[in-house]
Amino acid sequence: MSPTQVIVIVLVVLVVVAALAVVGRQVARRRALRSRFGPEYDRVVAERDSRADAERELRDRERRHAELTLTPLTPESRARYAAAWEELQVRFVDSPAETVSDADELVGRLVAERGYPTGDFSDQIAHLSVEHARTLSHYRDAHEIRLRNERGEAGTEELRQAVVHYRALFADLLGEDPVAARVPEQREPDQHHPEHRRPEQRHPEQPRPDSASREPEETPVRPHDVTSR
Repeated sequence: MSPTQVIVIVLVVLVVVAALAVVGRQVARRRALRSRFGPEYDRVVAERDSRADAERELRDRERRHAELTLTPLTPESRARYAAAWEELQVRFVDSPAETVSDADELVGRLVAERGYPTGDFSDQIAHLSVEHARTLSHYRDAHEIRLRNERGEAGTEELRQAVVHYRALFADLLGEDPVAARVPEQREPDQHHPEHRRPEQRHPEQPRPDSASREPEETPVRPHDVTSR
């Protein structure tokens, strides 16, 4: 084998090794993006013209996120937000439409206190996606229902779901569940009236027990009451 052939073979091997290294780095970076952004990775890929364009967008989000000064909540702040959320869920019973707006405002305050921008919604989503990507679908759904609520197009069940969606991001930002997991309920009219108690107390259609409706109690037979024939 001539020296020229040896040089050519060495160059080919170096090119192949370099190409494999580039591919390996791309695979590793893609795996890291998938791990960090979860379902948000697939969403951005579907929205962009190419996977490379989508991954550039996600890396840009990481860069902008790194420029933020994020602040962890103090135990006092965490307790205050948890109490505010519990009070909000109670208010849903009487005012579901207003409560959805209040939930959006409360989540916004928490987002701001953590150090995230709260201006444009899409920009807010981009910053939150770096560390809270797995609850962003809930936040998007809640935002859509809130907009429909402002147009008077959202029903009570949708409003209930909006509060549940807001709660997912709220708990993620808070670092713990604000209250026990339960779906807020809307109070029925006249619920406080004795004839409209909650089902666990007495169903409205359940008849009231009284002496007339009770079955007579059977009198036990004593030995001396039995008469021998």
